[in-house]
Amino acid sequence: MVLDALTYSGRLENLVNVLSDSRVQFIHGSITDAAVTEQVLRDTHSVVHFAAESHVDRSITGAKAFFETNVLGTQQLLESARQHGIERFVHVSTDEVYGSIEEGSWTEDHILEPNSPYSSSKAGSDLAALAYHRTYGLNVVVTRCSNNYGPRQFPEKLIPLFVTNLFDGLKVPLYGDGMNVRDWLHVDDHCRGILAVLEGGRAGEIYNIGGGTELTNRELTSQLLALCTSDESMIEIVTDRLGHDRRYSVDWSKIKQELGYRPQVDFEQGLANTVKWYQENESWWRPLKGRG
Repeated sequence: MVLDALTYSGRLENLVNVLSDSRVQFIHGSITDAAVTEQVLRDTHSVVHFAAESHVDRSITGAKAFFETNVLGTQQLLESARQHGIERFVHVSTDEVYGSIEEGSWTEDHILEPNSPYSSSKAGSDLAALAYHRTYGLNVVVTRCSNNYGPRQFPEKLIPLFVTNLFDGLKVPLYGDGMNVRDWLHVDDHCRGILAVLEGGRAGEIYNIGGGTELTNRELTSQLLALCTSDESMIEIVTDRLGHDRRYSVDWSKIKQELGYRPQVDFEQGLANTVKWYQENESWWRPLKGRG
């Protein structure tokens, strides 16, 4: 069963390959709506909670929606899960809750130091999920992933934004000096990690899910320019984002050692395939440019 509010970035078309399966049912609704969560979880065994407002720039200009969905919505989903005796609740979070790190990598027991409305709302939802485990005994596991990339990503995110701009002959907006560092994780590897946690993760634990490829935004931009047969004249340096975290890096040895997780998608090949997907699926992303 899939529950989605289909807000500005939601596309039912993304499920076209699975909705034909009689085992899959789609429900249009919000996790903030008690009536909806009560209905959906009544006969449910496990929950994988992906739902979130997730774009940092939007959280800076309109924080309220992020706290409503990410904190209150998570609490509502947890409460319905508790009421219906859900056997496993996987709460999908982000490495951004840790803040910014100059050297080394965060382990799961690192303190939370979020710096944006988005990451602070996700940190709040993490704490709510873990509190439901400790207080009520709900079988909760939290995952924290690095930056995702891949097909069907809404074109406000860096990779699809830059790629679709270049297809249209538009410049790509690079924040500040472009030296902010991110670890990149293909969406397929992220899903493999979540499945491993769903099936074998220990209740009450946190698991980092990393991709193993750290790049500065400028390095990533250079790779995207090459894949789109463009050059650095297409870069437009723009004013840096408020509170822009300098570097993210998660230590994912725990999920590797306990559950056997390893990224399987080679980054260069995964990035090339992602660019090709957007090139071949203009009808998917064209209506979304400027939406929201």
